[in-house]
Formats: sequence, structure tokens, C-alpha cells
Amino acid sequence: MARKGHRPSQAPAGRPRFWGRHAVTAALANPERVVRKLWATREALAALDIPPVIPITFAEVTDLARLVPGDAPHQGLVAEVDPLEDIWLGDLLEQGRDDRRPLIVLDQVTDPHNVGAILRSAAAFDALGIVTPDRHAPPESGTIARSASGALEIVPWVRVVNLARALEEIAEAGFWRIGLTGEATQTLAQAMGQQRIALVLGAEGEGMRQNTAAHCDELARLPISPKVESLNVSNAAAIALYAVTTR
Repeated sequence: MARKGHRPSQAPAGRPRFWGRHAVTAALANPERVVRKLWATREALAALDIPPVIPITFAEVTDLARLVPGDAPHQGLVAEVDPLEDIWLGDLLEQGRDDRRPLIVLDQVTDPHNVGAILRSAAAFDALGIVTPDRHAPPESGTIARSASGALEIVPWVRVVNLARALEEIAEAGFWRIGLTGEATQTLAQAMGQQRIALVLGAEGEGMRQNTAAHCDELARLPISPKVESLNVSNAAAIALYAVTTR
């Protein structure tokens, strides 16, 4: 029998490259992460304890700059890694069965900087994990790892084929699904109650798709000033996580 919430498609071709101290040291520290190669300056390497199985190439700063995009701040470290193994939504929900950690669901948030920042906030506020569609979310990348500042290695990220079905499964697990949208009449504080909460956020500009909003129990807004039209999705996620954690 097929398990619900699995991501059946193949990982993107090619291995991602991570750069910068936080992203690379977190990848090295994650027992679930396979690090294939490491390029580093001697100075950067002196501060690290590298497992002997990982091939290391000593490189100058200028050489490292050619391995990463544009002005990426590599801090003397670049690693080539395998993407993490897929996680089942059912397994993630089982892990959180006995606690009240919030869950984050992202509907077509495709900017890797935003996804990375949301992972970082999820780690900061001890969220259970994040759930995204398989096809309309960025693959693991150096940009996400850098923006997440190590959180990509510790926050479970589930990719699902059908977000509406995933939201049904999340509801069956006892979560109250709150979709954040500026058009809602009530605030997040009014919508929360005492249930376990799944925060659902849509892409900037378009917001949540209609079918995603239809699979939320309530829609709510953050009480921001009318002087500002909206918040960046990663800022909204951080504020919403703080609100859920401190209610």
C-alpha cells in the first residue's frame, strides 16, 4: 500500500554545493547527510575536525570563488553533498504526536532565501518541520543552506505531491490549520485557540491558492499597520511562530 504524503519524484540531478562555515559545519555534523567532497583553505580547515573518509582539496580563496555563485560568502569552505533522504509526512506527524510543536506548510514559496530563512525560524522556535509541495518549492541548494544557517540539517522538510491531501492528513493528526492571509477579518491571536497548530503560508504576491485556503480550518492575518501592504513571507512565518509559541 502506498504511504500518504510521500515524494515519489527523483532528487534533482547533480549534487548541491554548500558554502560558508555554518552550512558546511552543520552538514558535517549531521549523521543523515553524506558529504562527498570538501574544498577549503588551510586556515578554514584548521578549525574543523573532518572525518578521514571525506576527500579534501586545499584551495585558495580565488579558487573557491569559482565553485560558488557570484559573491557567495564561502568563508573558505565549500562542500559537495548528497540531498537528504525523503521524509514521509506520516512519519513526521508520528514524531510530533505527543507534543505541541507547530508545523509550517508553504504553498508555492519558491524563493530559496525565503525557504532558508523560514527553516532558520522553524529551528529557533522548535517547529516540528516544514511541508512543501514537491514541484513548486526549491531543491536543496547552497543558497537555502546559507540562509538557513545550519537549520537545513535539523528541521525536517517533507515534500508532498498533493498539498490539499497533505493538509487533510495534517488535520487527521489533530492540527488546527490556520492560513495566513492579509484579507482575513480575524487576527492570528483570535484564530489560535489551544489546539496544535499548522501555519499555512502562501507565496509572496499570489498568496495561498484557493484550494489550499479551502483546506484550512481558519484564515487569519497578522495585525500589521495599514501603512505596510504586507510582510515578506519569511518575516510573517517568524512572527506567526513566535505568536504560537508564546500564546
